[in-house]
Amino acid sequence: MKKIVLTIFALSLVLSSCDFDKGFEEMNVNPAKASQLDVANKFASVVLQTSGGRYENWRASLIYQSVMIQHFSSTAGYWSGDRYFRNDGYATSLWDRYYPSAVKEIEDIRSQLTEEGNTGSEMGMTRILRVFIYSRLTDLHGDIPYSEAGQGYTNGILKPKYDAQKDIYMDFLKELEEAVAQIGASTTMGKSDLIFQGNTTKWKAWGNSMMLRMALRLHKADPATSKAWAEKAAAAGVMTSNDHIAMIAHTDGPEGINKNGHGEVFDADGNPRMSKTFVDWLKDDPRLPILAARRSDGSTKIADLIGMPNGSTGATVSDTSIYAEPNRSVITKRDVPMVLQTYAEVRFMLAEMAVRGWNVVGDAKTHYEAGVKAAMQMLSGIYPDAAAISDAEVATYLAAKPYDASKGWEMISEQYWAATLLNEYEAFSNWRRTGFPTLVPTNDPGNVTGGTIPRRLIYPTGEGSTNAENYNAAIARQGPNDFKTRVWWDKQ
Repeated sequence: MKKIVLTIFALSLVLSSCDFDKGFEEMNVNPAKASQLDVANKFASVVLQTSGGRYENWRASLIYQSVMIQHFSSTAGYWSGDRYFRNDGYATSLWDRYYPSAVKEIEDIRSQLTEEGNTGSEMGMTRILRVFIYSRLTDLHGDIPYSEAGQGYTNGILKPKYDAQKDIYMDFLKELEEAVAQIGASTTMGKSDLIFQGNTTKWKAWGNSMMLRMALRLHKADPATSKAWAEKAAAAGVMTSNDHIAMIAHTDGPEGINKNGHGEVFDADGNPRMSKTFVDWLKDDPRLPILAARRSDGSTKIADLIGMPNGSTGATVSDTSIYAEPNRSVITKRDVPMVLQTYAEVRFMLAEMAVRGWNVVGDAKTHYEAGVKAAMQMLSGIYPDAAAISDAEVATYLAAKPYDASKGWEMISEQYWAATLLNEYEAFSNWRRTGFPTLVPTNDPGNVTGGTIPRRLIYPTGEGSTNAENYNAAIARQGPNDFKTRVWWDKQ
């Protein structure tokens, strides 16, 4: 961990020094100097950009998705997702931040590796991370610039076309399969790889696990393709333990992009509370006192942990301090990792495959129980100050709430929802895909959805003027630029 901290510190110095060096490059040209930064340095930067800063994590992740999916709730009016208000700047924040940073940087790395003739581990890792970056964008918005994105400098494409989500997903699956095949026994990325610290075995497992996620996302839109690719991913070798969790390391400084963006939000904003929906579901669950604490005094006693109803306002709730908030002693710190995908999610996806009767090793009950165990026990691995949940506690929970095959998919999906707290992009996507848990929408008089939970976030309205032809083509193909329009894989 010390080496990871030093790597991030060194990267921050490189990034922060840019302003001081303006004007000197032309004066001090070294003919022997490499024309490109080393890919490893660029890779560390793009990983941190993928994790994101306070801006988009506050707006897209928390203010919108976390409350729409009823992990959290808030009486603050600017928490637009809780009552389905439209705030264009908040709803487009991931787009606004990812395209100039993560997208631009990952395309630059891929271009450099191509020029250098690198077809090995570094290219495979880059392609997997590239799929992850674009998957967040397309899952949230639908049709997006993809095949021509991030190429303003390299290819002069300033007005990229919006690719249809169906085409994007087919390319995702191809990219992941080819990327995993490229990864060898080692990589030169070393500690610049802030996800797996140069462990290529874990990268291959993550690539296949991402393939499984992408495949299952298609089950409503293209069942045959979904089944074929899910079976291929499961057979290829997915995550096998909590040691394989894909998460981005962070430090509490120096200032810049090194801190966990969610942690920075919780430092600045004391409004969010745990949703009543979520807390009620977690009753008698050993995770509850790890994830939640009472706002007034920090108590984690089960009897003290009350969730606040979504849709609450200052007029309906006079004292928010009685409600539980995200546990500030454990999960909201600035130096905890940002989680991208977990082993628990993989076991729940394998359980779903078994429920569907698809070819997978193991039955639904076995995968479900392994997923619950992994979801509970991963917390102490992700959050250093989290209490460890013992095998005995897991067994007690499973005995009290045993797997019921008659409602297997519902139980699997609800556990997936619980396991993706603070990975709100995935929680929102999987809820739209499965319909579970069954959530009761809020219905504020000012909502813009007719009292239904949004199905996507909107495009930046500026796209209608700066990239009008391609923007209008996407609207004509997908539907109106509003919160009710469903993306391709979410079509009913």
